[in-house]
Amino acid sequence: MAAVKKQIRNSRYYVGEVNNLTRNGFGVYVYPNSFFRYEGEWTKGEKHGHGKLLMKDGSYYEGEFARGEIEGNGSRFWAKTGVSYSGQFSGGELHGYGVMQKGNGERYEGEFSYGLRDGNGFLVDKDEQTYEGSFHQNKRHGEGQMHYRNGDQYEGGWLLDQQQGHGVMRFGDGSVYEGQWRNNLFNGQGTMIHCSGIIYEGVWTNGRPLGGASKVVIEGGDVLEVFQETPFCVEVQLQTEVGEKATGENGRVLQISTAIRLCGLSLSTTPASLLKMMEDIKETPIPTPFGFQVVSYPLMERAFGSQVIDTAAPLAVAAVAAKSGSAQADSPLLLEGEWESGSGSDGLPLMGGTPSYLDGKEASGEQNQSGEGESTIITEFFSGLFAGQEEDSTPPPANQRVLEGQAKFQNLLLAPPPHDFIPYQLMDELKRNIKKPSNRAPTDRPGLSQEKNSERRSSTGSCFTSNIKKSSIDSRSVRPGEYVIMVKDVTNPPFQGQTLPPAFALLRLFPAKTKSKNSQTDKTKSK
Repeated sequence: MAAVKKQIRNSRYYVGEVNNLTRNGFGVYVYPNSFFRYEGEWTKGEKHGHGKLLMKDGSYYEGEFARGEIEGNGSRFWAKTGVSYSGQFSGGELHGYGVMQKGNGERYEGEFSYGLRDGNGFLVDKDEQTYEGSFHQNKRHGEGQMHYRNGDQYEGGWLLDQQQGHGVMRFGDGSVYEGQWRNNLFNGQGTMIHCSGIIYEGVWTNGRPLGGASKVVIEGGDVLEVFQETPFCVEVQLQTEVGEKATGENGRVLQISTAIRLCGLSLSTTPASLLKMMEDIKETPIPTPFGFQVVSYPLMERAFGSQVIDTAAPLAVAAVAAKSGSAQADSPLLLEGEWESGSGSDGLPLMGGTPSYLDGKEASGEQNQSGEGESTIITEFFSGLFAGQEEDSTPPPANQRVLEGQAKFQNLLLAPPPHDFIPYQLMDELKRNIKKPSNRAPTDRPGLSQEKNSERRSSTGSCFTSNIKKSSIDSRSVRPGEYVIMVKDVTNPPFQGQTLPPAFALLRLFPAKTKSKNSQTDKTKSK
């Protein structure tokens, strides 16, 4: 049988093989608009088989054709955008499984439906974030996993490119949320385990806990009343915006501290010595809701079995006094009405209140000589008592974590003040400045009542000499008066980036109860 002779056609638009005057075999065809150019196989005048369609702007398709259409496997490149695709085609559209690479670094591998991502696939976006899961009409839709650039990982439901339905988000900082989502936010029932230790379980609205804490409240009112040397407790509650207890929250870290009022001074009328003291305070004053500023005062947690400093001093004085015989062993350490007379009716906080045996006045005559040995003992005692306390090294109470919206600080005591505590010095100096000068002439003798009072103090405190001054002991004593309790949210890092505002309460410290008046010294009275 004779071989079929190939016919070659050379025209303005087509150069290649023909059969019965139709393009058949391999040929090159330039479209009349000159934008498209096809090089490849033909069958009965149609592109069919393998070929390459080139465009004048540099774009092209190379792959399989069927009956004049792009159909099957091939590669496509868009010169204007730099997008390339390699995979399956149908009717000239991306359809089936393929890989698309964009010029900005985005890459998708998965299923397509008529030019759009549809079905299961793996997407790496321009920020190198990855998504693996279901797509619909080019959007994340259905179940999928998303790994974000900041380390966050989400696994759950999607609706048209937004997190929707049930899902789990594992944040880069270690926090975990599991629950309902809507519009990319926590919405509905869910549980958050925050990296700070806070756990919230409840209803969420637009990314915020519906029953979450918005404020810290100190239980017992704005004023707490306690006694010296008596441990007290402070109970704290977290409340929502509507004042309800935030029972769904656990683990928030709260810190308790105390502060003392900073006397307000006028620059025009205040002596320079007082202004100089104010300048020596390195701490920035803290504003309070009570209309005045405060500076910190040490607070400690009582360790049971240890001796309290303020209690030890009077006991030591009593022991030495009894040994020396200068005072009766059964004589009271705190004279009747001593605190009342020294509590200060002038309204200044923490003024007076020092017992007569701590006034530091020199004894005279025989009392001064007979107490010389005992003075040395007492001096050594207080030297050891305050040794190593020149700096404020008292450890503060331990922070507390909230449980079901509540926390409790127990066994609290006001600690002895630091050495040369400036707020105390300011109060003493201010009290001296506001005292009215006496009208009595310098040469006048004290009245009879003053002489009797002096004798009473000498008999009670004859064991003290000029070596022990009032300032050296009283400066290390906790003075009765008004302090301020502060409870702060110190959760770190802050829960959802927000720290709750601090809570304040006035703390009124009264002189220690004596057993003769009330044997229940460990009871705290709150108002």
